[in-house]
Amino acid sequence: MASDGRPATPDAAARPAGIVARGWGWRYATRHAWAVQGVDLRIEPGERVLLLGASGAGKSTFLQGIAGVLGGADEGEAQGELLVDGMPAASVRGRAGMVLQDPDSQTILARVGDDVAFGCENLGVPRAQIWPRVRAALDAVGLDVPLDRPTAALSGGQKQRLALAGVVAMAPGVMLLDEPTANLDPAGVIEVQAAVGRVLAATGSTLVVIEHRVDVWLPLVDRVIVLGSPAGGGGILADGSPAAVLRDRAGELTAAGVWVPGIRPAAPPPPTAAAGEVLLRAERLVVGRDAGTPAAGPLDLGLRAGEIVGIVGPNGAGKSTLGLTLAGLLPSVGGTVRAAESLAAGAEVRREGRRARRVRAGGGSRGGRGGRGRSGRAAASDPRDPFTWTSRSLLTRIGTVFQEPEHQLLAHTVRGELEVGPRELGIAESEIAARVDELLERLRLGPLAAANPYTLSGGEKRRLTVAAALATRPPVLVLDEPTFGQDARTWAELVAIIAALRDGADGSAPLGIAAITHDEQLLEALGARRFALGGAGEFPEGAA
Repeated sequence: MASDGRPATPDAAARPAGIVARGWGWRYATRHAWAVQGVDLRIEPGERVLLLGASGAGKSTFLQGIAGVLGGADEGEAQGELLVDGMPAASVRGRAGMVLQDPDSQTILARVGDDVAFGCENLGVPRAQIWPRVRAALDAVGLDVPLDRPTAALSGGQKQRLALAGVVAMAPGVMLLDEPTANLDPAGVIEVQAAVGRVLAATGSTLVVIEHRVDVWLPLVDRVIVLGSPAGGGGILADGSPAAVLRDRAGELTAAGVWVPGIRPAAPPPPTAAAGEVLLRAERLVVGRDAGTPAAGPLDLGLRAGEIVGIVGPNGAGKSTLGLTLAGLLPSVGGTVRAAESLAAGAEVRREGRRARRVRAGGGSRGGRGGRGRSGRAAASDPRDPFTWTSRSLLTRIGTVFQEPEHQLLAHTVRGELEVGPRELGIAESEIAARVDELLERLRLGPLAAANPYTLSGGEKRRLTVAAALATRPPVLVLDEPTFGQDARTWAELVAIIAALRDGADGSAPLGIAAITHDEQLLEALGARRFALGGAGEFPEGAA
C-alpha cells in the first residue's frame, strides 16, 4: 500500500525495496522481555540476505515487522524505526510478501488459481491484471498444475511453491521467507529453493530468508546477518558476506547456537541396552484421515521399549497420519493397533453412552461389549487398542507432540501448559511443581515461564510441547518433527533428552519412541531404526 493506505501500484511494487532499521525492537503486550531489540541495519534494494540467530533471537518477529503485520499498540510496543523504502513498514504492506514455515497454514482457498489471486485482490489490483499475474507467478515458481486443481491435493513442496506464487503475483519489492523448507522432505526443499532462485532471477526482488538449513540458501544469498539474543542485549551479532561470517566467526556463532556448515552438534552415546518388549504393534494397518481415503498401508510395525523408530518418507506419504493412529488419536482404516498387556493394564475404555471400562492385566476388561470400532462403526471394542481408551488413560500411556505446536496449546502461560497434564491426573501440587521446574530448566524455558505460549518463537513452542508430553511421564512417545525450529544448541539438548528417555532416565523404565521427521541428522544421532513410508499399498522398509 502507499503511505495514504491505497494499494501500491503494480509498477511501484515491482521495484526492489530497501529496508532500514534504527534501534528497532518489539515487545509483545503479554511479555515483560523484548522479543527483539537494538537492531540497526540497512538492506539495499536487491540484496539477498540470510538472517540467522539462536532460537528466540527474534528472527520471525523482525520479518513480521518488515511485513507490517505485528499490529498496533494493543498488540505490543515498538522502539526505534523500521522503514521500507523510507516509509514505516506498516504503512506500505504491499511492498513486502511473506512465506511462512507451514505450507497448510497459508493455503487460503480451495483452488490453486483462486489462492494465488487472493493477495492481488486484497491489494486492489485491477481484475484484468490479476489472472495474467497468476499464470506468470505459477510459471515463475515452476508449479505446472491446472488453475482449478484443489489445493488440498498438492504435496507439501507444491503448497510451499503455491504460497510463493501468491507472493510473486503481488509483485512485492521484498520477499520474506520464514523457514520455508522446515517441514519439507529433501525433494520439496530442492523444489522451493529452485523456485526462489527463478523468481529472484526474473524480478531482482530483495530477499530476506530465515532458515536453520544454512547450506540450502548459500548459493542464493550474498549477505549473512546474525541477530543477537535479546537476553544478551540483542543487536547484530555478525554481518557480512557468507564466507566471512561463517568462516571467521564460526566459533562465536556455534557458541551462540547458530548452525554453521561443517560443525555438527555433539551426539549422545548409543543405546545402553538392547530394546525390550514391543509396547505397540501394528499389523496390516491402513491409515487415513477418514475411512474412505487410505493414506498409507497396509503395514506392519512394532515399537519396542528402549528404541527409537524414525518414520520417514516424502511429504504426503501419511507419516503424521500413521503417528496419530499409533497414538490412539485417529481410528485406522483397516488392520489393527494393539498395546502390550503391560501398557494397556488399567486403561479405561470409552463406551458410547455408558461408563468407561477398565482394562485388566491380561487384556480383558470389565463390562460388556459395545463401544466404537476403529472405523467408527458399532463394534466390539478391543481394550488393547489405544483408540478405544479414554483421554485420561492415553495421557499416562502415550504422549504425543503434534507437527503444529499451536494445535495443542491449552494454557495462558508456559508454566500452566506444563501443569495441565499432571493436574488432570490428580498429582500432588508439590510433585507437579517439581516436574515443571525440572522441565523448564532442561528445555531452556525457565525465563519464559510466565509468558503466553502463543508469543514464543517456533522453536520455543516446539520445546514447550515436547516438555508438556514429558510431564505425564508416558511409556510411549510419538513425536512429529521434534527438532523443527531448533538452533544447534537447543537441537543438541533436545536430542540428548530424547536419548535419555530412550535409555531410561533417572532410573525410570526405557521409553518406546516414534519420531516422524525429515531430520536425518537426528536419526543418526539417536541410532534410530528407520521405517520408510512410500505411499498407500506399500510395505515399508524396517518393519518389525
